[in-house]
Amino acid sequence: MSNASTFLDMKRRGEKIVVVTAYDAPTARIEVEAGVDIILVGDSVGVNTLGYAHEREVTLADMAHHIAATRRGAPHVYIIGDLPYATYDTVEQAVESSRILREAGADCVKFEGAEPELVRALTTAGFDVCCHLGLESQHHDVKRRQGKTAQAAAKLYDDALALDAAGQKFLVLELVPQELAARITRAIGAPTIGIGAGAAADGQVLVVNDLAGITAREFKHNRRYGALGAALRDAVAAYAQDVRAGRFPEDAHAFHLAEEERVAFESLRP
Repeated sequence: MSNASTFLDMKRRGEKIVVVTAYDAPTARIEVEAGVDIILVGDSVGVNTLGYAHEREVTLADMAHHIAATRRGAPHVYIIGDLPYATYDTVEQAVESSRILREAGADCVKFEGAEPELVRALTTAGFDVCCHLGLESQHHDVKRRQGKTAQAAAKLYDDALALDAAGQKFLVLELVPQELAARITRAIGAPTIGIGAGAAADGQVLVVNDLAGITAREFKHNRRYGALGAALRDAVAAYAQDVRAGRFPEDAHAFHLAEEERVAFESLRP
């Protein structure tokens, strides 16, 4: 199984790190076969899988459940799990929440915001920590680009350095200018993972529903690599038509009693 040092070595060699989300065993298994480096079980599970209106609705139990499912599909891949909203408000709460995610199968826990003291506490407690700056879905009511002014960019830059000094193992940079992401990537030791942050980050992450075309909405930071939503809709529609028209199931899809058993059954129930 990979550990955080694997990805630090990749950063030093200039090798890009491939990260994608997964929330269940079948998807995780496919991603392993496709050769991803890291799987992120994000709180994006709420809006992409569970039907919640906002990431804030995701619970610790939700995250543990989906991390465990993902781990069953990807037993040897490094997994980062999100600490959901309001589960790391204190150090004690963060440590207990992280323990639950680790027991479910997470190798690393991720939280949003510039909290270097929390990084130190979790690292001291033995956890790998991934930090997250820029757009913070848990904390920002409106999802928009961050760091658009020189002052805002400087604040994010300083926060990244402080988190790195505290011992973060990774830093997700979401919806920030690519120039800022490039400066941060050069300045810190931990690998940066970008989403809507340009090509200079050490790695990239996308939500699997977005890249596979399950999500209907288009995002500037995303590229669709498939059309699974349309393919699934067409498959189900074709099935429904065949059922209603009597074309499915055919005899090839049915099972039969052996002739002697059929005769015996009919003698028992004439």
